[in-house]
Amino acid sequence: MCTEVSLNSKMTMESKTWMFPTVLVCLYGFFCSIRPSEPFLTPYLLGPDKNLSERQVYNEIYPVWTYSYLVLLLPVFLATDYLRYKPVIILQGISFIITWFMLLYAQGVLAIQFLEFTYGFVTATEIAYYSYIYSVVDVDKYQQVTSYCRSATLIGFTVGSIIGQMMVSLGNWSLFSLNVVTLICVSIAFVISWFLPMPKKSLFFHQKIKQGISLQDGFVEAVESNMPLNGDAKYTDSTQVEQRHSEGFLDALRNLWLDFQQCYSSGPLLSWSVWWALATCGYLQILNYAQGLWEDVLPSQTSPIYNGIVEAVSTMLGAVAAFAVGFIKISWNVWGELALAMFSLIIAAAMYIMDTSKNIWVCYASYVAFRCLYMLLITIATFCIAANLSVERYALVFGVNTFIALLLQTLLTLIVADSSVLGLDIYTQFLIYATYFAAIAVIFFISGICKVVKQRHQQETSDET
Repeated sequence: MCTEVSLNSKMTMESKTWMFPTVLVCLYGFFCSIRPSEPFLTPYLLGPDKNLSERQVYNEIYPVWTYSYLVLLLPVFLATDYLRYKPVIILQGISFIITWFMLLYAQGVLAIQFLEFTYGFVTATEIAYYSYIYSVVDVDKYQQVTSYCRSATLIGFTVGSIIGQMMVSLGNWSLFSLNVVTLICVSIAFVISWFLPMPKKSLFFHQKIKQGISLQDGFVEAVESNMPLNGDAKYTDSTQVEQRHSEGFLDALRNLWLDFQQCYSSGPLLSWSVWWALATCGYLQILNYAQGLWEDVLPSQTSPIYNGIVEAVSTMLGAVAAFAVGFIKISWNVWGELALAMFSLIIAAAMYIMDTSKNIWVCYASYVAFRCLYMLLITIATFCIAANLSVERYALVFGVNTFIALLLQTLLTLIVADSSVLGLDIYTQFLIYATYFAAIAVIFFISGICKVVKQRHQQETSDET
C-alpha cells in the first residue's frame, strides 16, 4: 500500500515537473506570435507613417534582415546551448520589444535598417524557444511537448493575423494601432520569459552525467562547475575548474564536427537536407517580399486589403497539410525525391501565376497554395531526416541546414534584391523565384529517376539470384 502511494506521489511530481515549464514556454510562444501588424508591414512602411519608397523598402531595408539573420545564426546557435536557453529567450523578448518600439517611432532608412537587424536577432534566437523544452523534460515527453510548442506558435500567429484583419476591416484601426497591440503582446511574452525554470542541462555543452552510462552518440560529458570530474577526484582550485570548462567546451565542438561528418555521410539524409536548404531559402525570400507584390497589385492606400486573413488561412491549411503527412503511406526513401520534384514544380507554377496575374485574389490563392505545399514538404523532410537521429544530432542537422539556407538566401538577396547589385523590381524578382523552384524540381526529378531505376535494377538482380 505504501509502495503504491509512493509511486502515485512520484508520478504526480513528474507530471508537475514537465507540465509547468511546458505551459510557460507555450504561453511565451503564443504571445510572441500574436503580431497583428506583421501581415501589414509593407503597407505600413510605404504608407504615411514612415513614408518610405518601394526601392528603399525592397532594395535597402528588407535585405538587412537576411544578412543579420545569417551573421547571427551560428553564434546564437552555440550561445543558446552554452547559456542554457533561458537567457537567450529573455534576450529574444527584449529584441521583440526594441523592434516594435522602433517600428512605432523610428524614422528614416538607417533607423529602419537597424530595426531589421534587431528582428534578425529575434529570428536567429527562435532556436532557443524550440530547444528549451528538451532541456527540462524527459525524452519520453519530447514528441508531446514538441507538438504543444509548435501548435502554440501556429495558433498565436493565426490569432494575430485574424485580429489584425478584423481591426483593419471592421474596426477601421490604423496600422500604427496594430503595432501598438503587437508591442503589448510581445511585452507580455517578455514578462513570461522571466518565470521559465533555468535548465540544468543542454543538448551539447551541459549534459548530465549518468553513473555507468555513456551519453548518446558519444558526446563528451559537460558538468556543472561544482561537480568533480570523476568520483575519486575533487577540484577546489579555480584554475582547474576553468581549465575543465575550457576542455569541455572544445571537446563539445570537436564532437559536433565529428557528428556533422557522420550525419552528412548518409546519402538519404544529404538528399533531404539539400532540398530543405534550397526550398527554405526560396520560402524565406518569398515570405519577405510577398506583401510587396500584393501592394503593387492592389495598393493599400486606395483599396481594402486582406493580408491578415490570407496569412491566417495559409497558416491553418499549412498546419492541416503537415498533420496529413502522418497518414500518407509511401516509401519516402524510394519515391521521396520524385515527390519533392513534383511539388516543387507546382510551387514554381504558383509563383509564376502570382507574378503575372494582376488579380489580387489569384495572387492570394497562389500564396496560400505555396505555403501549404512548403509546409507539407518540410514536414516530410523533417520526418525523414529525424527518423534515425538522436535529438542532439537532429538539432545539429537542423542548425546546419538552416545556416546553409540563409547563406543561399543571402546570395540571392545580394544579387537580386540589394540596391548595390541588381536591385530588381518586385515582378522580376518573383519571376526569378519561380525559375528557382523550377530548377529545384528539375534537379530532384533527375535524382529521383536515377534512384528509382537503381532500386529496380537492384531488385531484379536480387530476384535473379
